[in-house]
Amino acid sequence: MNPITVVNRQSLKRVRIIAERTESIKSGLIKAMMIAELKDKLDKGIAHFIFTKKNGEVREAWGTTSPSFVEKYIKGTGKTREEYNTTVFFDIDKCGWRSLRWESIIKVF
Repeated sequence: MNPITVVNRQSLKRVRIIAERTESIKSGLIKAMMIAELKDKLDKGIAHFIFTKKNGEVREAWGTTSPSFVEKYIKGTGKTREEYNTTVFFDIDKCGWRSLRWESIIKVF
């Protein structure tokens, strides 16, 4: 059975930003769906994914935003990384917070 994709204001924003940065509406649609899937997996547990770092290096990561796991690491300012068109995650390997630009997502496992 295929998952249902819900299009909301945030998803449309991601499509627009990614399409502008990649100059491809197709890429915007695909990567916005991948980011939605990633955020869902991060919230539910540990997600495995691949993205391109700002310096061009391809990075494989395992991360989470699951409240039960990251609660003790939250020192937030009250601003969400979504305001900066990125997705934040707690990197399990590096034991610290990281973020990725939406257009950099390559694969979500």
